[in-house]
Amino acid sequence: MRVLIVDSESAIAEFLAHSLAGVGYQVTSSPDSAEVLTRLTAEAFDILLVDANLPDVNGYALVSKLRQRKGDLPILMWGHSATVDERVRGLEAGADDFISKPFALVELQARMKALLRRSRPAQERLQVGDLILDCGRRKAHRGGRQVELAPREFDILEYLMRHCGQNLSRSMIVQHVWEKDYDGLTNIVDVYIRHLRTKLDDGYDVKLIQTVRGVGYSMRCYTAAEASQAV
Repeated sequence: MRVLIVDSESAIAEFLAHSLAGVGYQVTSSPDSAEVLTRLTAEAFDILLVDANLPDVNGYALVSKLRQRKGDLPILMWGHSATVDERVRGLEAGADDFISKPFALVELQARMKALLRRSRPAQERLQVGDLILDCGRRKAHRGGRQVELAPREFDILEYLMRHCGQNLSRSMIVQHVWEKDYDGLTNIVDVYIRHLRTKLDDGYDVKLIQTVRGVGYSMRCYTAAEASQAV
């Protein structure tokens, strides 16, 4: 997931960029509204985080422009004194949510995930090789065979597939699936991965879930054509 942070306070922008990158987001930041508008023309982002108090332009005016250009792009605003009037003003400008500074990182992540969930098509389908995941109906098939998954197994598999080819640490998986930053849960990730491997990889020449030594796990990226050749 690609995130664009628009905040004039470099210390906050750098901290958020580092923290969000640590849980799997690809983060870009900019304090300049003109640069933001240019970037949105040339690049694709999944969510925008915008400060209401920018030095070169009113943050509300910027969000209004962004909403006109990117009607379906999730936008989360923040401000130092988020009164009811300011929150309403932000939402009327086109923001999907408004959070007050200072905020807890876990709350920001939870709000981002909620916006991203709402922005996804209800019937979105993910595919890696011969593995198909129907996110709307929460169904999985590999090689035409339905795979029964527990809720947590499905959530972990979806996260792996959305970040196909990327190395994901156990902590990143915990923070995404359980929405907690708790090292005590990292061992249980290995248990769920073993279950997924049994259900998805046993009996297939191509193993989907790869172990990354010293890091965690990765979903192997390959095409449906490559999958048919492996049979």
